[in-house]
Amino acid sequence: MDIVLIGGLWLNGSVWEGVASTLESLGHRPVPLTLPGQGDGAATATLDDQVAAVLAAVDAAPGRPMVVGHSAACALAWLAADRRPGRLAKVALIGGIPTPDGRPYADFFEVRDGVMPFPGWEPFQGPDAADLDEAARHELAAAAIPVPEAVARGVVRLSDERRYDVPVVVVCPEFTPAQAREWIDAGDVPELARAKHVDFADIDSGHWPMITKPAELARVLAAAAEGN
Repeated sequence: MDIVLIGGLWLNGSVWEGVASTLESLGHRPVPLTLPGQGDGAATATLDDQVAAVLAAVDAAPGRPMVVGHSAACALAWLAADRRPGRLAKVALIGGIPTPDGRPYADFFEVRDGVMPFPGWEPFQGPDAADLDEAARHELAAAAIPVPEAVARGVVRLSDERRYDVPVVVVCPEFTPAQAREWIDAGDVPELARAKHVDFADIDSGHWPMITKPAELARVLAAAAEGN
């Protein structure tokens, strides 16, 4: 199966190298994306540009792909379900949830000079970064790509209710499946509360399992893909 891999804020497609090699060994075709504005030099990229890049990867797949979103990019994966509900086999959400309609994509941190730079490690103290050693933190921060303001503050627009028919697997790194279920049941994740097929997968890691546990994450994603 084609598995489209979308990294979260500040990441480009290279972050998936370890995951991709294991997915290939398991018989899948990984498609790591470098999003507009996050590695291609397009500092003026918009959220619509990133959505278009994801849809292009979906449309290029020979069959029905699984689309994987990490962190903020869970919203991009869910936008693919909204735009191409009949084309997707499944959506996998790693360490994040879909942004509801009408909300900014990722307006989380300070924007300076038209971009949202990596804010340093202070906001990620605790479970998020607990499994990143100092070398890994330095490498991730040094490679972080400032996200264009028009991406971070772009407004998510969802319109096709057939997205709720697309199966979803919530991959739980720094939180547990039980916590994720509680958030959904409490109404804190309205998009997943309406989704008809939601499964959960646990992985013992921090917020960036593609860096700290790539082979294990790949096996989780392969199992989700093969569950269709």
